[in-house]
Amino acid sequence: MSTENTSTNESQSSGNQNTSTNESQSSGNQNTSSHESRSSGNRDTIFIGKKPIMAYVTSTLIQLANLPEVKIKARGMSIGRAVDVAQIILRKTENAGYVIGDIKISSEVLESNDGKSRNVSTIEIPVKSNK
Repeated sequence: MSTENTSTNESQSSGNQNTSTNESQSSGNQNTSSHESRSSGNRDTIFIGKKPIMAYVTSTLIQLANLPEVKIKARGMSIGRAVDVAQIILRKTENAGYVIGDIKISSEVLESNDGKSRNVSTIEIPVKSNK
């Protein structure tokens, strides 16, 4: 009997592992499919989307604690929000010594739903530790 319980517990725990793996994969897919808080492999880029501004500020500050530079990127209507995130980081953490590097602006050509090509503005704001 105890072996049956052990095998049942093992199958339950392995089922839980599969569930958590599937949940992490599905949550990863959600981040990839939306233009919200996505990060590159080394997590030095914060993509700005429709989440509350403080979510991006917090995410950027967490990354700045581990990295010397973090890039805040946005396109289209989210550009103003990216500027707000960078300004909040500078003003609320004046004593921490963060500075904004050279800002890059450009445009990308995207295909709209009706098949036409559209130019979408983009911005990249590097925030660096001044230490």
